[in-house]
Formats: sequence, C-alpha cells, structure tokens
Amino acid sequence: MKLRRLSTQQRNFSEKLSALTRYDAAQDPAVQRAVRKILADVRRRGDAAVRDYTKKFDGVAPKQYAVSEKFLDAIPAEQAQALRAAHDRIRTFHEKQLQKSWEFTDADGTRLGQRLSPLERVGLYVPGGKAAYPSSVLMNAVPAKVAGVRELVMASPNPNALVLAAAALAGVDRVLGIGGAQAIAALAYGTKSIPRVDKIVGPGNAYVAEAKRQVFGEVGIDMVAGPSEILVIADGAAPADWIAMDLFSQAEHDESAQAILLSPNEGYLDEVAASVRKLLVEMPRRKVIAASLKARGALILTRDLEEACAVANRIAPEHLELSVENPEGLVEKIRNAGAIFLGRWSSEAIGDYCAGPNHVLPTAGTARFSSPLGVYDFQKRTSVIGVSQSAAAKLGRIAMTLAEGEGLTAHARAAEMRFK
Repeated sequence: MKLRRLSTQQRNFSEKLSALTRYDAAQDPAVQRAVRKILADVRRRGDAAVRDYTKKFDGVAPKQYAVSEKFLDAIPAEQAQALRAAHDRIRTFHEKQLQKSWEFTDADGTRLGQRLSPLERVGLYVPGGKAAYPSSVLMNAVPAKVAGVRELVMASPNPNALVLAAAALAGVDRVLGIGGAQAIAALAYGTKSIPRVDKIVGPGNAYVAEAKRQVFGEVGIDMVAGPSEILVIADGAAPADWIAMDLFSQAEHDESAQAILLSPNEGYLDEVAASVRKLLVEMPRRKVIAASLKARGALILTRDLEEACAVANRIAPEHLELSVENPEGLVEKIRNAGAIFLGRWSSEAIGDYCAGPNHVLPTAGTARFSSPLGVYDFQKRTSVIGVSQSAAAKLGRIAMTLAEGEGLTAHARAAEMRFK
C-alpha cells in the first residue's frame, strides 16, 4: 500500500490539504427521511414502535437489564481489574473539573451569582454493531456521575458482558437493550417503559448521528461526531514502527477515519512508509486500515517543526501527538486540537482507555471552537440576581433609559415603578 505524500513547499499544497481534510458532514437524504419517519413513529406509538423497529433491524426483542455488580463477576479477572484501574483514573481527572456555585454582593448591595446544578436524567448511547466499546461507557458515564446526574440510562443493542460490566462500574442506573434511531427517539421523547432524558451523549452510526441531530432542541446532545482522526508531528526520534502503529490505531476504526504524519525529516517519512507496508499485513483489520489510509491518510513534509504546528492548527485534529524530543517547546504553539499527547511515550491509545482525560473529542475541524466531553457538559448554570431597594433606583434608571431606547415601554415602566 502506498501512502500519499505531500509537501508544504508544493505550489498547490493548500488546495490539496483542504481536499484531504474536508469531511462532508451532510447526511444522505434517504437517511434523513428514514430517521424522521422512525422518530415520528416512536413519538406516536411509543414502546410498540420501539419493539417493532428493534425486531426489524436487530432481529431481537427489546430487553432491559437490571444493573448489578454481578456483571463484573461475569468477566475475566484481568478485564475487571483493567476496567477498575481505568475507571479510577478517569474519575480522578474529571473530579478536578467539577465547578461549584458562587455569588457576590456588589457595591450597590446587589446580590449576583451563578448556581450550578446537575442534569436530572441523561441518556448514554453505546454502539453494539461492529464492536463493543466499554471504554465509551466509562468516558460518558463517569463525568455525568461526577457532575451529580441523578439517573443515567444507557441504550445499547445486544450489549456484551464487558459493556455491562463497565456500566455497573460507572454507575449506570438502567440498561436498555435497544439501538439505532429508535433508541434515540425513545430517550428523547420517552415511552411508557422508558423515561425521557434531558441530554443524550455517546457515538453511533449514521442513523444514530442523524437521529441525535434531529432531536436536538427537544433534548441536549453532546455533539454530532465525524470519523476518528490522528495527526502526528514527529522529529524522527521515535521508532518508525511506533508511529505507523499510531496511525493504524485510528485508521482501524473506520474507512473514513483520518491518519496524518507531519515531519521536516524526509528520510523519516520514508521509514514510516516502509513500516506501514511491513506492519499492515499483520493487522486483523488491515482492510479497514488500508481503505482509511488510501482515502484520507498522508505523510506530509514540512520545512520545520514550527510549520508543522501551523499546519496542525489549520487541521484542528481530534488527536495530536507531539512525538518529538522537546514537546514542551511546541505545545504552546498548538491552538486547535481535541487532545495533545506529549512526547514519544504518549500513545493516543493510552488516551483512549486509561490516561484519564475524556476520549470524546471534537472532530472534523470542530476543535477550533469546541472542547472534549467533560463534567461541565452535565451541569446547568442558572443566574441569581437580587437587587436591593437602593440599587433599584440606580439600576432602574439605567434599565429604563435603555428600554425606552428600544421602544419597550412595559420594560421601562416596570423598572421605573420601583424608584418612583
């Protein structure tokens, strides 16, 4: 397999990079119509529609699981130990994100503040088609529980023992054995047997993503995520095999995933290309990896590491590895990335499972304006305003003047009545 090669010194590099990194998030009209129909049907018929679609698409009847610590006993001890270790690290990290309510009284005696409160009920979607993702259970459920979410309802088609164990460990309150757009509809609208949630988080296929897009506004969502991405900036110090495998780690997710290497060392790019060819034949998911690398992968020669950082900022990748001798010298130059991995020992794979920070990250360039999933996504902020009698006169005059300027007489009168 031959990876495409680009250079920042090519005359048309900018156009080629744009074409390479562009991800068309527009949904297939057929998918949109199908999802719209499912959502409307579940909203109208409730549990009956969920049952019909689950039998049609998954070939099974919907099932509910009573979450129990016994789920942990049903998996090998080594897996249970790994889940517990990852859970502890993820929880420790997210506990540092927890914010508290605050308030102050200004010089006029006006009491101002912000109350933070957790969402009441959250729905977590966990895919169950091509693979099982217990790591996604931990990454979505743990920050919700740290935030204080009262009830966490998980939907997953045919969850396996490892997924159920992760749900028990993370504090999921209820597991629904349903998937697809019908699961999103049930969580968003509620049925007789499934409670309506306030927010839906978690990844899924095109139908799940489109369903989340369409129910947004009825409930909150985390994001509509694109394919997985990794971008590596390397100076050539790490073994080429390491970097090749790091590229594979995201390419194996999906044929649309993206894996890019930036380096000012042309010889090193050659070494990584050779490693890709050598190691690919060993990979069980080599067809997926090869398709991903062929469609959206690249080895890019830059003038220097500083230019590599500039290119990275333009791409705004989900995962960015700084595989260099002095990552601290580059990290301050990075403005746009979902997660930054410092140095040759920091593989993206560790971040996916057990480093601690969340692996639910902005994709498709959205790291320019959005952030990883965190505790703050499960908290609401409510403003608190208490105006004293003396402040009502001073602030009331300001409000009255501005309201009159906007032509809103009732606003002006409401403020005026408190000081006249």
